[in-house]
Formats: sequence, C-alpha cells, structure tokens
Amino acid sequence: MKPNDNIDNVIIKIGGMHCAMCVKTVAEALGKVPGVRAVNVNLANEKAYLELEDERFSIEAAKKAIESAGYQYLGREGEENLIEQDQAFTRDLRSRMRRIIIGFITGVILMIPMFIEINLPFPMAYLMLVIATPVFIYLSYPIFRAAGQALRNRSLNMDVMYAMGIGVAFFASLLGTFEIVLTRDFLFFETAIFLATFLMLGRYLEARAKGKTTAAIKRLIGLQPQTVIVIRDDVESEIPLESVVINDIVIVKPGSRIPVDGVVISGESYVDESMLTGESLPVFKQTGAKVVGGTLNQNGILHIRAERIGRDTVLAQIIRLVEQAQGSRPPVQRLADVVVSYFIPMILAIAILSFGFWYFVAEQTLLFALTAFISVLVIACPCALGLATPTAVTVGIGRGAELGILIKNGTVLEVAPRVTTVVFDKTGTLTTGKPLVTDIFPVGISTAELLRYAAAVEKNSEHPLSTAIVNYAKELEITIPAADNFAAFGGRGVTAYVDNRAVFIGTEVFFQEHRIPISPDILSTAEKYADAGKSIVFVAIEGQTVGVIAIADTLKNSAASAVEKLREDGLKIAMITGDNRRTAQTIAAQIGIETVLAEILPQDKAVVIRQMQAKGEVVAFVGDGINDAVALAQADIGIAVGSGSDVALESGDIVLVRNDLNDVSAALQLSRKVMSRIRQNLFWAFAYNAALVPVAAGVLYPLFGITFRPELGGLAMALSSVTVISLSLNLRRFNPAR
Repeated sequence: MKPNDNIDNVIIKIGGMHCAMCVKTVAEALGKVPGVRAVNVNLANEKAYLELEDERFSIEAAKKAIESAGYQYLGREGEENLIEQDQAFTRDLRSRMRRIIIGFITGVILMIPMFIEINLPFPMAYLMLVIATPVFIYLSYPIFRAAGQALRNRSLNMDVMYAMGIGVAFFASLLGTFEIVLTRDFLFFETAIFLATFLMLGRYLEARAKGKTTAAIKRLIGLQPQTVIVIRDDVESEIPLESVVINDIVIVKPGSRIPVDGVVISGESYVDESMLTGESLPVFKQTGAKVVGGTLNQNGILHIRAERIGRDTVLAQIIRLVEQAQGSRPPVQRLADVVVSYFIPMILAIAILSFGFWYFVAEQTLLFALTAFISVLVIACPCALGLATPTAVTVGIGRGAELGILIKNGTVLEVAPRVTTVVFDKTGTLTTGKPLVTDIFPVGISTAELLRYAAAVEKNSEHPLSTAIVNYAKELEITIPAADNFAAFGGRGVTAYVDNRAVFIGTEVFFQEHRIPISPDILSTAEKYADAGKSIVFVAIEGQTVGVIAIADTLKNSAASAVEKLREDGLKIAMITGDNRRTAQTIAAQIGIETVLAEILPQDKAVVIRQMQAKGEVVAFVGDGINDAVALAQADIGIAVGSGSDVALESGDIVLVRNDLNDVSAALQLSRKVMSRIRQNLFWAFAYNAALVPVAAGVLYPLFGITFRPELGGLAMALSSVTVISLSLNLRRFNPAR
C-alpha cells in the first residue's frame, strides 16, 4: 500500500529523549495516532519522522501523544523557531551544569568524614542527612519525574532503573541514619549524590555531543537569510524571509545570500554557487539568468523575481532530503532494537539475582548485596546501543551533504559497501549531455536541404541528438518547415512527413528494420565518424538514404579519473548506451572502460542490470536523473548526477549535486566509512555492557576481591554514551581519497 501522495510526511522535534527505550516509547505512542502509517524516531537529532496514511492525522493528536508519553513537543518541521530552540538548548545545558557542580561539591563534602574524624555532639549521620537531602532532591527530581511518567505509561526505561538505583541508595541511607532495620554502616549519601551527578554529567556530555551531530544541517539552514529586501508598489522594504511570495521582486546586495530561487530581471554580478555545485569559480549572472537560493552574491546588485520560495527552493529540498535521510535507519539497527527490547527486564533480573545470591547463598553482608544490586542497576546502559547507529548515520549523511553527496536513506549506506559493479549511462552522465553537429555527408542532396528535412522531423523529439540537429539548423538560419504524423521508435529513430514526403531518421538498425538501403559510400563514411567516437544519424527521404549526420558529445573532465578511482577500489566498470557499438567502444576506450553495452534501448537498460544481478553482482547505476528512472530504480544503488534539479533530487538513492563523477567513488567510500563506524559503535556498546555488568554483579569478587562502586558505575555509564558519540563525530573529518 503506497502512502497518500496528497499528504505530506511530518517531522517533529521532541525533547527529553535520552535512551533507546525513550525512542521505543515515543515511537509506540506516535504509532497509535490516527492516520500514521509508520514512525521512525532518531535519538541523535531528537526527531520523529512520521509517514502518514490518510487525512485522519492531526498535529494536535501527535502533540498529545508525545506529551502523554512524558516528552516535550518542540514543533513540527517548518514551524519550529530555530533561534528559540537554540536558546532553550543553551538554557538546558546551563541548568544541567549547575546541578553537576553542586552535586560534585556536595559529594566531596560528604566524603570528608571518611578521611577526617570530626567530633560532634550528635551522630555525623544527621549532619550528612541535612546536607545531602536538599541536594539529592535538586539533582534527582528530573530523573524521578521521568521515571514516574514512564511508569504511568506502563513502560520500563532507564529512568526507572536509575530512579531505583539512586532511590535505594538514599532510602537505605535514611534508614541507616535512624537505625531503622539497617545500621549506620548503610550510609550511601555520597553514593546517591555522586550517582545523580554522574547521570546528569552523562546527559550533559551526550546533549552537547548530539548537538554537534546536526552541525551540517545547521550550516545548510544558515545559508538562508532571515530577512529579505523586496520592492512592492515601488517601495523598498525589509521583510522576514517567510513573508516573501512568488513574483516578488527581491533586491540582493553585494555580499548577501540570495534568499529565493528565481530569475534576474536587472543587474549584473558574479555569484558564488560553490554550496550547490562545488565549483570554486563564481558564475556571472545577468538579466534572464537563473539563480538559486543560498548562493552568495559577490559584487553587484541584483533584482530577482522570486519563482520558488520556502519549502520549494532547491536549498530547502536539499535540507529536507538530508534531514529525512538522517532520520532513516539501516537494517543493522534491527539488532540493537531487538537487544534493547529485552535489555531492561534482563538487567533488573540480574540485579535481583545478584542481591539474592550474595545475601542468601554466599551469605555476604546485606551491605555487600545491596551495593551489588545498586551497581548493576546504574552501570547498565542501553543508551550507547541506541546512539550507535543514528549518530553515525546523522553525522555521515551530514558530511556527505557538505561534500555535495546527498544520501537519501540509511539503507543505502548498508548496501553501497557491497557494490561490485558500477554501470555508467553515457549521454549526460559520462558526457556533458550537450552534443553538437560536427559533420554532414549528403548524397544527391545539398547540406542545407538535408538539414532542413532532418530538423523538421527532429524538432518534435526531445532526444539530445535531436536538439543538436535543430540547433545547428537554426545557427545556419535554415527555415524549418512543419512535419506531420510524427512517430518515435524508442531510441532507434523517428519518422514524419515533410512536404508530403516520408522522412526516416535513425540508427543503422532502425534502417535495417524498415528495409531502407544504405549505400557503401554513406556506410563507410558513417564508420569513419563512429571510429572517431561520434554518434551517427542516417537520413532517408521516400525510402532513399540521402546522407548521414555526425554528432559529438564532449566527455566530462572527471570521467577518466572517476573510472580509474573505481577500478582502484576493486570494482567492475561498465558503460551502457543506445549508441552504435563502434562509437560506444571508442568513447569507452578514451576513459578506460572495457565492458561496453551498446545499442541498448532506454527501456532495456533495467533488463541488462537485472541480468547482472542474476549473476550475483551488486550493481550501482549512474545516470543523469532525467531519462534513466527505470534503470536507477532497478539497480541496487541508483546514483543520479545532477546539479540540484528537481528531477535529480527525486531520482536515485544518491544524488551527486556537484556533477563531479569522482563523487561516485566518494559516495561509496563514505558509505563504507559510516558502516564501519556503526559496527565499531555497536561493538563498544555491546562490549561495555557485556564486560561491566558481570563485574558490577560481583563475578570477579571470589577470585580477585574486585567489586564495583555504584558511583563509578554511574560514571562509566556516562562515558559509554560519550564514547560512541565521539566515534561518530570523527566522521565529520572524512575526506574521500581522490
């Protein structure tokens, strides 16, 4: 069942999530909202990605579901105030830091009696109680509040575990102070304080690190100016960007970012388009030129008519594409999801069994058993598991966007490293896609007359070769007559009637199909053109071949180096084209491609790819994103090469915005790097819990006398999440080998 195309998918910013169980709780809550088909919640960027089913969905219902689950609704994409969010984020960090400082100082004070004997007229426990209680309440209130909300939602999450751990520590201390059931040997005041402090420290460090994972998106958003100068009713005024409407005349001064996609109606200037194309040299713009929002006007004043605004601009589309991709999950995440679903019940069971074993079986003291119980509760952490994949995906896809590589979903990251064969389309991909007529060989007819008939038929076709013929005729100022009964034959040729005469234009195979003879002179000339790497088009009038037209398309500068780099990566390279074999092999030889699939009709490209896949090949198809949609869809990875066009953004799994073929290898390298980092993150997350939970339970005590203090467990828990995030943040420094 396909999603309703008339309903936009929704991205919601959520506050208060800090572990994998939070993600699960939010996803389940939003999944119950009417009209929601599927939910994906990303812990790294704290957003929920909703795939909608029908019109029953309401944002108010989603907000209620989030808040009922105990989390904060921070706005829908496009509605949230980024400045206010940043301010709120900063305030939250400061609040956490205050709690950390107060908690650490108080913990140190509570430890003084352990090293210095202090004589008081009353038990020291009473003073420790007075000092610890207000600080404990201040530190632990957010944890207990979140735990209470989770229990009301019948959910076990890490807040519940942490609340149990620090709660047991403080309550035992309270009983010990007044010698109710327990003695004053059970004073865990400093433990409770340090536990709450380290938990807060972990979340502080985690929040700061997670903030860095979305740096790429923030930089892209920063390319949009907040205010715009427009002319309305001959009056200049400065208005917010969101107030601009289509056909507004926007004034862009030197040094300012262009705020909208549009066309220059007056003025001249050089525009830096490197954010979009990667080209360092600025592009000259004058009246009639197209401009893209987010690019930088350098030295002149431009008056621009707004054609696309808001969510419809190329930059907005790129931002939305990157955000959605960052919110996706590769299949490898499923392993972590399965583990997390059993994690908390398993840890709770281990904690209870540890207490029971040491107290009832090993006959250790109640103090020892209680310490093991608390240590297991606080050292266990699914946070690292929950962060392992989304942080790497978020940072990796963000880094790709900065390099002009738009990866559209997390699944691509997992498939791309397994690619064995890269298949290139020729026209518009390996070549510039702007073919020019180079030679004309007429027989029994003048060159002008041959062009006249050919252009009359070809002006009805959108094929690049057709465009080249029509443009050449116009350059020679040849009058192009009307054509009747035009028909196209799928990449092989076209026919029409011109001056009541049947005209056939196409390949040699097309002429053979229609039994149109080609003279030896024309055929040998065509072969000579083909040997030079030119595309050839035969022309026949009334069943008689009257000549051949040679058309050449220039190879992209990056074609040869891109092929060489892919071959160095151990990949098989192939080229697929509708051109005749001789021409195709000549072009391929120039850039080092040995496998050539020529005379392939557009609709058959997917068949060829399917045949490769049947032989066990994992295929990446590289096309221009215009006429390669079927092949891009059939390939395991579809890579669209295009300069930010709508078609390119919609086509393929990866979009190379800069039109640089070297980015094919860069995209595959980045995918391999991200997947490697995900595996490293998952390894460390699993290893942390696998190694330290048994230690906290006391398995090393019989042999080595080693135990684990609860407060150290809290610190280790914090560091596990920070380690995983830090490993992911290293992806920001990724640079492809060229």
